Amino acid sequence: MIVERRRLGKRVYRLPNIDRPGPIGYAFFAMATISMPPSETRRWTRVEYERLVDLGMFRPDERLELIDGALVVREPQGSRHAATVRRVLAALRRVLGDDRQIDSQLPIALDLDSEPEPDVAVVPRDPGAYRDGHPSSAVLIVEVAERSYRIDREYKASLYARAGVPDYWIVDLAHDTVEVHRDREASPDAPCGWRYRSVMTMSPPSTIVPLVGPGATIQIADLLP
Repeated sequence: MIVERRRLGKRVYRLPNIDRPGPIGYAFFAMATISMPPSETRRWTRVEYERLVDLGMFRPDERLELIDGALVVREPQGSRHAATVRRVLAALRRVLGDDRQIDSQLPIALDLDSEPEPDVAVVPRDPGAYRDGHPSSAVLIVEVAERSYRIDREYKASLYARAGVPDYWIVDLAHDTVEVHRDREASPDAPCGWRYRSVMTMSPPSTIVPLVGPGATIQIADLLP
């Protein structure tokens, strides 16, 4: 109900629970608090997701990946993001050579509910180039983070730990650092039930040795744009 009063020859009104008076010609709107019941969300399996892809249900420009049953829109790539992916690829190919297959932004069939597309993934080499199915494991995954840092650090780190990825790096473009996640362990507080016990933040002029190449040394500066 509007309560009308007069002040200095002008009519003013008050809405319940609103302190400010105003001239009659100025609209104030009181927003009622609506209590919504919890809604159910539709989880997708990897098989369902791949079927939707095969049926052309998504636009070619949609950058989606399946993370623990949820379809997630990937971060758009700016020039710094793309340049960093190229630098990471070059650094890993330089030290690992042809011993491993190094993919970029290609699907990995991690489990029944997840098919992420990491910025860089070192996967076992396959003579058929995975013609009949995506890789199901990786020995190293690298994500380049600008606005996606929270997802990369909390959700994807837990997902990759659960999937058995031993070495996970986040190239943090906001701080020009590289986070190295290792030593997996079960953790009921983590989003996917697993986490990395060891997390090191590294910056130039530090160097890093990938677990997959114990004799290889990479300059942190070589991974940054």
